[in-house]
Amino acid sequence: MSLSQLSDIELWQAIVNDDHAAFSVLFDKYWYKLYTTAHHYLKNEDACKEIAHDIFLNIWLKRKQLDISNFSAYLRASARYHVYKQIKAIRAVPVDYVDNWEDFSTATSINTGETNIRHLELEDTLDNQLKVLPKRCRDIFILSRKQQLSNDQIADMLGISKRTVENQLTHALHHLRLSLKDLSAILILLFVFYK
Repeated sequence: MSLSQLSDIELWQAIVNDDHAAFSVLFDKYWYKLYTTAHHYLKNEDACKEIAHDIFLNIWLKRKQLDISNFSAYLRASARYHVYKQIKAIRAVPVDYVDNWEDFSTATSINTGETNIRHLELEDTLDNQLKVLPKRCRDIFILSRKQQLSNDQIADMLGISKRTVENQLTHALHHLRLSLKDLSAILILLFVFYK
């Protein structure tokens, strides 16, 4: 049987076992769909090509760690996540052009280095606490809180009920509350300033 006749799951298993040809088949099958999904939102050909290539590069590089049961749903979620990151990056850096900088009296400079370092340290602490959770619980938390997927989207993606997603999120949040109770004031401040 040729590779093109295999199901996505069979192809994925071959990719996990370092099969370049299987990866090429999935790449050819889904690259354009991924590109058009991103292009629907961004309308930027180069950015969309980069997103599609980045997603597939990430899949290949992390093939041993990823647990993908529905390849199409995984790609849709990844595309939305990358589009969201791209839009957020575009909006985050407003640029004002000033003809003569010396005459611009309201110019200020803010050093956010220490805040950024504390934010990164907090993220590391959070990631370390998430490692303690069971894999499914951790994955659901990451999809919900970091990739901003709804409970319905997560349930569809993972092939589980919405109630299971809610229970896993409740378990993860309870664990984090207990583990990070000393950091709760810092968390509140960071969420207020980074929302």
